[in-house]
Amino acid sequence: MSAIRPVKLSNATLDDLPEGIERPRYDRDRLTPGIVHIGLGNFHRAHQAWYTHRLMQEGRARDWAILGAGVRPYDANMRDRLLAQDCLTTLIELAPDSRSAEVTGAMIDYLPIEDGNGPLIRAMADPRIRIVGLTVTEGGYFIDGAAGGLDTRHPDIVHDAAHPDRPRTAFGAMVAALRLRRDAGHGPFSGLSCDNLRGNGAILRQTVVELARLSDPGLADWIDAEAAFPNSMVDSIVPATGPAELSLVREMGIDDAAPVTHENFRQWVIEDAFCAGRPDWDRAGATFTDDVHGYEMMKIRILNAGHQLLANAGELLSVPTIADCMAHPAIAAMFRKVQTEEILPYVDPVPGTTPAEYLALVEQRFSNPAIRDTTRRVAFDGSSRHVGFLLPILREALAAGGSVDGLALSEALWARMCEGHREDGSVIEPNDPSWVSLTRAAQAAKDCPLAWIEQTEVYGGLHEAGPFTRAFEHWLSLIWRDGTSAALAAYVPLRRG
Repeated sequence: MSAIRPVKLSNATLDDLPEGIERPRYDRDRLTPGIVHIGLGNFHRAHQAWYTHRLMQEGRARDWAILGAGVRPYDANMRDRLLAQDCLTTLIELAPDSRSAEVTGAMIDYLPIEDGNGPLIRAMADPRIRIVGLTVTEGGYFIDGAAGGLDTRHPDIVHDAAHPDRPRTAFGAMVAALRLRRDAGHGPFSGLSCDNLRGNGAILRQTVVELARLSDPGLADWIDAEAAFPNSMVDSIVPATGPAELSLVREMGIDDAAPVTHENFRQWVIEDAFCAGRPDWDRAGATFTDDVHGYEMMKIRILNAGHQLLANAGELLSVPTIADCMAHPAIAAMFRKVQTEEILPYVDPVPGTTPAEYLALVEQRFSNPAIRDTTRRVAFDGSSRHVGFLLPILREALAAGGSVDGLALSEALWARMCEGHREDGSVIEPNDPSWVSLTRAAQAAKDCPLAWIEQTEVYGGLHEAGPFTRAFEHWLSLIWRDGTSAALAAYVPLRRG
């Protein structure tokens, strides 16, 4: 039996794709843009773009096509790959015991990436654009870790305030486009964050409004009064694309330079607070609500915080993927104990789901062996993810007088990981925007554990919380003396026999 000859993905070859591959049934030439999305990574294409594509398959949302955008030079590579295949994407759904693929076409162009972001600003100033979406990672919103507002000392923010017509950042480009819309008599667009931040819409509003205020207070007031920044919660496990994924899509008969694999689960909960209309994403399975907070807290505290519990231990023990971590008895036992005793008590139920039921779902999803989600990817940017996902739970537990033993262990595992070597001696390559300072603190903490939690830019005043500091010092000392496996066994002894 001869191998399938892969079909080069493009508009012209959609009819040539292998049988069983779902593809756009709509005329892509008749789509008109309604959304600019900044940050065209795998997650956006497997999630928000998919919801829009599903509406288009039903004959809806034809005026809500997506223009992709990036603001950094490294985005140019993705732009080239997607434009070469007419901005089509193959999505491969990986269930534990099956796989399927479809080609999506809601994105119709990828804007040029230039210094000063002129093409992006002009596109967002077009009144046809009614939503600007973002997936720029949790650490990409220029939040001052100490004060909580905009980090006005960051060089990129300083530049955008001084040169508002030639900004470096996505937020500066949004401000510039909103200025053009106001001056032309057009209304604003809605800014829709799709990043894993508590109150992501409120944070996006804060960043845009405070940045505008640095150069044009009147514009800041107009944006704050007229624009909308809905909160949202997004959820789907979408691994990075590497050689295995490129090989898989070719095995399925498609030559796609930027395929995306994802689990067989999606959730999108959105505050119904848009200022210029929106697609009916609920017809494709999204949930519109006036209260995103409960869903958001459940997901961030159980799933996102849980990812950090697994990934830091997994990196130290050279466990390659999250599914492998769940199959590792000691790591999985630690994960369940921390979740049950120190995370679930601080999570409220949402309609139709209790925290315990959601944890069971997350354990099932994390254990899917078809999803090769690397521990390295999940451990990336711990300085944002620990701050955003784990430390708020830790503070709440301390205030309630609850146990923080497992949360302290998780911080000790992160500290040990940031020293830069796994327990087998292999090097952990830099994996955080603050890697140099984290490594310096981690190396100092080998002899003086409190040097790690005295990083006030990460931990604030937590170094003064006795129950946490005592537990942290105990765990990090034990890890350095006896190893990660010994620490996990001390935290939750495993039954034998």
